Amino acid sequence: MGNESGVKPSGFALLPFAVFAAFYVGLSLWAGHLGFDMPWYKVSMPVAFLVASAVSLAIGRGSLDSRVEAYARGMGESNIMIMCLIFILAGAFATIAKGSGAVDAAVTIAQALVPSRLMVAGVFLVSCLISLAIGTSCGTIAAVTPIALGFAGPLGLSPALLMGAVIGGSMFGDNLSMISDTTIAATRTQGVRMKDKFLANGLIASPAALVALFLYAVFGSSAGVAPHVEVTWQHLVLTVPYILVLGLALAGFNVMALLFAGTVLSALIGGALGKFAFFGAMDLLGKGTLGMGETLIVALLAGGLFRSVQANGGVEWLTEKIAKVICGPRTCELGVFALVAAVNCFTANNTVAIVIAGPIAKECTGRFGAAPVRVASVLDTASCVVQGLLPYGAQILIAMGIAKGLEVRVDSLDLLKSLYYQPLLAVAVFASMAFSGRRSKSPIPCPAA
Repeated sequence: MGNESGVKPSGFALLPFAVFAAFYVGLSLWAGHLGFDMPWYKVSMPVAFLVASAVSLAIGRGSLDSRVEAYARGMGESNIMIMCLIFILAGAFATIAKGSGAVDAAVTIAQALVPSRLMVAGVFLVSCLISLAIGTSCGTIAAVTPIALGFAGPLGLSPALLMGAVIGGSMFGDNLSMISDTTIAATRTQGVRMKDKFLANGLIASPAALVALFLYAVFGSSAGVAPHVEVTWQHLVLTVPYILVLGLALAGFNVMALLFAGTVLSALIGGALGKFAFFGAMDLLGKGTLGMGETLIVALLAGGLFRSVQANGGVEWLTEKIAKVICGPRTCELGVFALVAAVNCFTANNTVAIVIAGPIAKECTGRFGAAPVRVASVLDTASCVVQGLLPYGAQILIAMGIAKGLEVRVDSLDLLKSLYYQPLLAVAVFASMAFSGRRSKSPIPCPAA
């Protein structure tokens, strides 16, 4: 398992992440200790990334110009640009849909069909099903978050709890769907069939999802009783953009194409029903895109920082350290989990993390007798656990950006506390590891320390 990238491993290259944690998390906790309301709003994430980026550039190798160039390449990496486009379109869609009355209409229909005390659990279940069908967590979050936040006021529900249900449900489908990028990457790198990986992964994810569904039902049961509402033809017409978005997603359309289509249709329907005039629609679209500004900045700075750390040998160092402790099927699965989780933290992209860790995982699978389908499941599951918990990951950034655009304030810490599914999924995969290692007949002894 040699170093094939040509980059000299360096644990010191990871210092910027320690700086980021100390600056962002440390100062936020300090603000809470001082008694500030919503302390996680007191420290801007872009500022924390700027400080960490400055440290990474200062300790980098080569001339300052070469370091800045590597950083800039990370900012302009294609995955980062695609994320930014999704953020922009998600902001525009959420704002124009709310302005047209589509969000209120969807909330009204849901209130007529679902008991108030089960609304949060219903949001989680719907998010699971949609993401399983369309294979993208980002598309699910962009479509469902505006509707979910609409329940906060009428039912007295916590916006953070509703967003946690959406994000958790979206990661369920991202992990299991056969058309998900993560599933495709995990199965291809390990050379296993999607059906086999789906069955093995389902045994891990399903118990976690059921427990999360129960928890969301319990903690969402305090919802107030919604007044009786009558569904009219206008409510049905206004929800057509959401139906279009989901239909296009099921048909396999690109997430940017379906968000664009939903945005245009929302504007047309809102205008036809007299919800706004032409320039009113333009104003809403402008506010929606500009409202994602902080999210875009975080994505760009994170991309640059991650590329800088990688160029300095941080990822190679982690890879070598984790690979050295693998010595059997159990530690192979655990090491693969740790590896893809660590890489995911540095890339903030679960598909990229699997692609990077996949070849190393496959080599470990062959050497230590682990089942390839199990390793593929661990790869995908670990990436979804971490991706769904990262405050600077696309999923949480999209949800927070939409909430900000809809003028709903959600504390980052409250949101993290409401993410039940991801920690449960981690517990489920660790529990499964306790039994998977028994299939090995000839484990290789661990290397001496």
